[in-house]
Amino acid sequence: MRPDAQPLLRNVRNSLIALVLAAGMAVGAETPKLVEILASELDRNFQTLKEKGDPKPYFAAYAVTDNETTTIEATSGLLAAKDKRRLRQLDVTVRVGTPKLDNYHRQQRDFAQFTQGSVVSIDDNPNALKRRLWMDTDTVYRSASQRLTNIKSNTQVKVDAQDPSDDFSPADAVVDSRPVAEIKVNEKQIVDRLRSWSTRLAQSPEILNSVVTFQAQREIKTFVNTDGTRLQHGRTYARIVITARAKAYDGMDLATSDTIEADDPARLPDVKAVEARVDKVAADLKGLLRAPEVDPFVGPAILSGRAAGVFFHEIFGHRIEGHRQKDESEGQTFTKRVNQEVLPDFLSVYFDPTLKHFAGEDLYGWYDFDDEGVKARRVSVVEKGILKTFLLSRSPIAGFPNSNGHGRRQPGAEIVARQSNLVVESSKKVKDSELRSLLIAEIKRQGKPYGLYFESVTGGYTTTRSAGLQAFTVIPLVVYRIYPDGRPDELVRGADIVGTPLASFAKIVATSDKLEVFNGYCGAESGNVPVSASSPALLVSEIEVQRKNRSQDRPPLLPRPVNMGGTE
Repeated sequence: MRPDAQPLLRNVRNSLIALVLAAGMAVGAETPKLVEILASELDRNFQTLKEKGDPKPYFAAYAVTDNETTTIEATSGLLAAKDKRRLRQLDVTVRVGTPKLDNYHRQQRDFAQFTQGSVVSIDDNPNALKRRLWMDTDTVYRSASQRLTNIKSNTQVKVDAQDPSDDFSPADAVVDSRPVAEIKVNEKQIVDRLRSWSTRLAQSPEILNSVVTFQAQREIKTFVNTDGTRLQHGRTYARIVITARAKAYDGMDLATSDTIEADDPARLPDVKAVEARVDKVAADLKGLLRAPEVDPFVGPAILSGRAAGVFFHEIFGHRIEGHRQKDESEGQTFTKRVNQEVLPDFLSVYFDPTLKHFAGEDLYGWYDFDDEGVKARRVSVVEKGILKTFLLSRSPIAGFPNSNGHGRRQPGAEIVARQSNLVVESSKKVKDSELRSLLIAEIKRQGKPYGLYFESVTGGYTTTRSAGLQAFTVIPLVVYRIYPDGRPDELVRGADIVGTPLASFAKIVATSDKLEVFNGYCGAESGNVPVSASSPALLVSEIEVQRKNRSQDRPPLLPRPVNMGGTE
């Protein structure tokens, strides 16, 4: 290549970015003011750092997340809290060095934070925003420069990494502006309904405390980078959370809960449907208070679709997040198993953040663009039991040089590859009644006194680092013993599902023919992000449960206050 070819290519590239920018803005409405402010300051600050900085930056990005949230909470028929707030948070990214080796290069036991998360004004005031951008960019650049120096020193005395992939991958510039609908909340109606639902929940004398919460959120993300990406997009959420707690005679703390999610308050179920969910939470808790404590057990079980979704999220989803494949402090369960069987051949798994609705439910893990400005897309990670790929951000790994739109974070945290909408598909499906028959047959075959049915779970956690045990825990709320002799199902309490991933996958025998959805928030290195997991019910030939930790405190000694005729 002749000496002047590289500048020529750079100029052509910049011209193309300008054309993309112009075309993108021509399609929609005028450029959002916040995009203009961020883009102009990014160009100014980046150019100055390239001229004066040593080492020079090669990439930078500004992200502003604008969250407007309404939260209303009631307990025992009384309004407990009502809060409405709006918060804007700025994240600044500066990369120095080269895409091959930069300040984001991870090292063992490296938990460095690179961004400078700040709260900024909710007004699009150019002067206030520019001052904050100037100060944060300078701070982040200085930290990046020092970190790169340390990394280069370490590479001289450390052995070579097993995965020599670059630290950053290219991505197409995207220009898009998508309006986000206003959240309309009828506060008086919501307050009246919460009072009614929480009164209904508190009527059970066994319940020590209970809460019904409504939350509506509007999130707008504005993102610009030096590749030429200019984005403003977002989403709305709405949810009702029903929670009840009690204490068993032996000191065990018990809780039941339910969440109802929608992408807009208008799509939440009607009053009667929510009342039925409230009654179910109360009935389950009263049943648990009378239920025997579970014994440690290894044997066959059925996990409901919601429980199976959490099961896959914890023991599979986290282990195929891209950054874990080249972090040598990770266990790397599946790193070298691409194109090998990792699940039974009747199961496939994909992640699809473009899905807003699925199996009759609104999904939590959807988005139009990830937090690096990469367009969301469906990613098939397992096909007929064979592992095909990983979830990827713009941090490449061996054999997978480009993002597939799964770089995510909570504002103030660093972006890594994270899960979105997980979907499990099965080609070995039977009706629920037949799945139960298969469970009873498996109980008899193994000579076990009973099997288990996990109806609902509240979440779980897993250990993926090589320094610890490669294990997981799923936390059930409602569990039944299923007897092979026809006795009625028996509710039990105090069980936690435990195990190791590879052994657990090998025990899946069959699935139901109906998908169920679990929505929630997942916490990991890049903070809490909304996710969903959809799965059919699973029949497993063997699952292990252990007793849950319990308090030594007894239930209250004083009797419950007498209702004098007012609101409970």
